Amino acid sequence: MEVNKPEIVAEVTAAFVEYERALVDNDVEAMNALFWHTPETVRYGIAEVQHGGEAIRAWRASCAPVPRSRRLHRTVVTTFGNDYATVSTEFTSDATPLLGRQMQTWARLESAAQAHQGWKIVAAHVSLIAMP
Repeated sequence: MEVNKPEIVAEVTAAFVEYERALVDNDVEAMNALFWHTPETVRYGIAEVQHGGEAIRAWRASCAPVPRSRRLHRTVVTTFGNDYATVSTEFTSDATPLLGRQMQTWARLESAAQAHQGWKIVAAHVSLIAMP
């Protein structure tokens, strides 16, 4: 298995950038499209937990948008072969003095005809800590 093939890193990075755009724009439809919609999908949020695509979509429909001042730092995309990746990033915003941390597991699950070559978030974790 080859780690960090440039073309796969580019695909995952494009999908991640699209998700981040949707997050900041509060484009719920786009965010939902980039999450795997199955009972196996898990999202651990800052103050909540969702198990399954339905729970994630229900939460998205009612949650407050992220601050538009959100800025990413130290984003790391790591790919494994052609169909599996992790994206880790830190974030800050004017809304809190805390440092945010976000990790996503991505998998290619659908045909290349799908948006972003079928890349979907299959697990995610978001947390806040005091600034180091």
